[in-house]
Amino acid sequence: SGPKGVINDWRKFKLESENHESIPPSKRELLRQMSSSYQSNSKEETDIQRRLNRKMSVQEYELLQDEDEGCLHKYRKQCMQDMHQRLSFGPKFGCLYELESGEQFLDVIEKEHRLTMVVVHIYDDKVKGCDALNNCLTCLSMEYPTVKFCKIKASDTGAGNRFSDSVLPALLVYKAGDLVGNFLSISEQLNEEFFAVDVESFLNEYGLLPEKEFGACQNAQEVVE
Repeated sequence: SGPKGVINDWRKFKLESENHESIPPSKRELLRQMSSSYQSNSKEETDIQRRLNRKMSVQEYELLQDEDEGCLHKYRKQCMQDMHQRLSFGPKFGCLYELESGEQFLDVIEKEHRLTMVVVHIYDDKVKGCDALNNCLTCLSMEYPTVKFCKIKASDTGAGNRFSDSVLPALLVYKAGDLVGNFLSISEQLNEEFFAVDVESFLNEYGLLPEKEFGACQNAQEVVE
C-alpha cells in the first residue's frame, strides 16, 4: 500500500489500540473521521466527510506529529511482525530433536520440507565438547525455529565406523536432501570454551542460517533499550 494506505492503517491501529481511551475525545473523533474504515450512514454526512478529507492535510500532519511515542513504537512492532509472518515459509520447530536410529536419520534428511535447513549433531557423551554443543544447539533451535536442529549418538547412526571419537563432535547440514555443510571435530574450530553465539557465528560464516526470527531480535533489542 502507498503512503495513504499506511496512514489509514496507522489511524485504524490507533483507534483499536488498548490505550485509545487516553486519546482526547476531539482527537479520537478526528481520527475516526479520517479513517478509511469510518462509514457514514447519511448522504449529508458523506458529503461533509468528503469536504473534510479534502481540507484535512494540515490538521492531519499535526495529528500524526503529535501521536504518543509508546503507541507509535507498538504500531511499528506490529508492522514488523506482520511482515515477518508474510515472509516466513515452511514448518516451524523450536527445539533440539533426538534421533534414535539410522532410519530416523535418513528420514529427517530425505523427507523434510525442501525449504528447511536440517542441522544434525553426531555426538558421543564421552567426547569433550559434545555436551556443550548440544546446549548451544538447544539455544539456537529457539532463535531459529525454521531450522530443524537434531542430535544423534554416533553408535545409533548405523555407521559408527564413519563417526569415530576422533571426528566428534560433528555437524552435518542438509537442505532438500543435499549435504551443504560437513564439519568434523567442530569443537577444534571454536574456542576452548564456546557458547551459542560462537556456533551461530560459525554457521553464519558459511551462510547456513536464515535471518533470525523477529521475536528473538525484538527481545534482544528491548534488553538493549
